[in-house]
Amino acid sequence: MRRSPVLLSLLTLLTLLLSAASWRPWPHLRANKTDLAFGDNKKFEGSSEFVHLKYHMGPVLTADITVHTIWYGTWQRRQKKIIREFINSISAADSKPPSVAGWWKTVQLYTDQTGHNISRSVRLGAEKNDRFYSHGKALTRLSIQSVIKSAVSATTRPLPTNPQGGLYLLLTSDDVTVQDFCGQVCGFHYFTFPSIVGYTLPYAWVGNSAKQCPGICAYPFAVPDYMPGLKPLKSPNGDVGVEGMISVIAHEIAELASNPLVNAWYAGQDPTAPVEIADLCEGIYGTGGGGSYTGQLLDDHDGATYNMNGIRRRAYILVSVPAFIRVGDAIEDVLKVMR
Repeated sequence: MRRSPVLLSLLTLLTLLLSAASWRPWPHLRANKTDLAFGDNKKFEGSSEFVHLKYHMGPVLTADITVHTIWYGTWQRRQKKIIREFINSISAADSKPPSVAGWWKTVQLYTDQTGHNISRSVRLGAEKNDRFYSHGKALTRLSIQSVIKSAVSATTRPLPTNPQGGLYLLLTSDDVTVQDFCGQVCGFHYFTFPSIVGYTLPYAWVGNSAKQCPGICAYPFAVPDYMPGLKPLKSPNGDVGVEGMISVIAHEIAELASNPLVNAWYAGQDPTAPVEIADLCEGIYGTGGGGSYTGQLLDDHDGATYNMNGIRRRAYILVSVPAFIRVGDAIEDVLKVMR
């Protein structure tokens, strides 16, 4: 069906305005002496927005979650393996603590209006390779939805469409530029427009920053130039770009599960620019984190740094998420740093 120029213009404007559900790069501001001294930057310590985390009556992902992945661009097998094993770690029951599965249990605490929790089950679903860059090497927020449409409507092995339990993860390789990438976001989530894709599907995009902005989107495994004297941490999986992606993927999946249609769990009065559950602890990866300090982390025998264990001896760094205690109709928010 041919869409009118007016409709396309409206969709473009809506997509640009709804930068909600976007992961802001960290550290996102130029460092100052206070930051480097682990100062009390409210962005990281828990701003006033933290106590205003509210449920806005929208759905959360209570059905079993299946992550359908689109590999856009050129990917190495080992890179795919690292990401696949992270996703498979989310529901793994036998990982050594502190674990990715333990981290997910905090996300599970969030409920819908009927009291049903976010699903415990997160599994890897179908995959689609777009190695020939079907929509070019420079994507916009709107063209990302067109990539998803191509994946779900392909003539051979299309991705299944499951609006209730399906979660669509578009990953772009390190040679693909995306609107606002590095400057404003390292990843974002939203839902597809039926006028473009044919369905309303929750999705997330995350880019590989290795060649574009590792100091921003792969922090703390790379350090930006404006933070002299700060040394990057050693990557536990041997790929700085993918390591940064793991942290952002975790961030976006947690927020997709708790706010898939941007009308469930978030802080702030403006639904077009919500502060979501993983935003509240942005830059905090361990106990005591805040400002330019990541918090207390763990080191393995090779000197690599991590805070969560996954399957098959994998290790990762994931952002902390806040837990909550429901008291009647009131919500008391509790910062819970998984250890």
